[in-house]
Amino acid sequence: MTVSKRRRGLTVASALLGGVLVLSACSSGDNDASGSSNDTSQAKADEAAAKKTSEADIKITPKDGSDNASINNSAAVTVSKGTLTDVSMTTADGAEVAGALSADKTSWKPSAQLERSTTYKLAAEAKDSDGRVAHENASFTTVSPTNSFIGNFTPEDGSTVGVGMPVSINFDKAITNKSAVQKGITVSSSSGQEVVGHWFNANRIDFRPDDYWTENSTVTLKLALDGVEGADGVYGVQQKAVTFKIGRNQVTYVDAKTKQMKVTQDGKTVKTIPISAGSPENKTYEGIMVMSEKFKETRMNGATVGFTDDDGKGEYDIKDVPHAIRLTNSGTFVHGNYWGAKSIFGSVNTSHGCVGLSDTKGANDKGTAGYWFYNNSIVGDVVIVQNTGDKTVSPDNGLNGWNLSWADWKAGSAA
Repeated sequence: MTVSKRRRGLTVASALLGGVLVLSACSSGDNDASGSSNDTSQAKADEAAAKKTSEADIKITPKDGSDNASINNSAAVTVSKGTLTDVSMTTADGAEVAGALSADKTSWKPSAQLERSTTYKLAAEAKDSDGRVAHENASFTTVSPTNSFIGNFTPEDGSTVGVGMPVSINFDKAITNKSAVQKGITVSSSSGQEVVGHWFNANRIDFRPDDYWTENSTVTLKLALDGVEGADGVYGVQQKAVTFKIGRNQVTYVDAKTKQMKVTQDGKTVKTIPISAGSPENKTYEGIMVMSEKFKETRMNGATVGFTDDDGKGEYDIKDVPHAIRLTNSGTFVHGNYWGAKSIFGSVNTSHGCVGLSDTKGANDKGTAGYWFYNNSIVGDVVIVQNTGDKTVSPDNGLNGWNLSWADWKAGSAA
């Protein structure tokens, strides 16, 4: 019994062992339980695929999924170890965006500034030296108006202005990080004059030198505000340069006491014109003022500047004031006057605060003082008003920062 049981046990063990041997024999081929054979096959497949893969390496900026992207520097496509064969850029609604490929076909960029709050899609294709093709795709959204700011500036690019013209920038959002924004703005003159910025408030900064600009010089404004954080979560989008010319040095002196206006160029008087300044009840501001706008004819309604009758209507409403040149935002002009008697000019001050010159209705009479002064003045020319008995004009009322001393001007800089 004992022997028999032991033999049966050995028999079973042998059978089991044989089963293991059989199983081992069956799995010792390509389907090894360890998976090593499969790994080897996959590696060979991967190696074969890699040999067919293009070496061209395409890069798209900004990276896929970006938001608050720049409208100036986004959508740059570059390739190394190859050349670009096709780049397409579209808005989310499928509109094509024009772009330009570099001469060596290794980079591409849009031809114009992008729009804010817009989603763009980019698809790029390139080939390596063996003709193998690579692809890359990306989508991004540009910064929104809510999260960006722009500065509206004067004077215009390519213009010629008078020696008193400051560079004035008005931002559409309040700037709290004034230092960073001011560092992104440079104003320089071919004359070498030192130029300093002055903040009047959170939305406006003006730039000027100590004295008037040197005549016939060139001034350059550079805005490098793209990506500059002007306030919490609000970024600049402008990246540009503009230049303007300074014309001849013309400064006009208005004397309300003598009721004469003296026009000078390079310090020499070229013309004296009789005027009528603000009446004793409505004196003209004193101080240094800069011409900011010119209108051959314009409407002047007293109601817009606080001169109203008991019925609420303007004390005056003249729809065709000739040869009007703005000196302040609050409504001070040098302008032609055809409705007043010719005898008032040079003898009595009758206006509501403007400086009036003899003129003719229609603004076409070349023989009038109004016509001459208008045609011999440019935006940026200086007008200095004296002896009116009124207060000095506020430096931020128009382009009139010259009424601040150089020390006070520099004290308003955040640089």
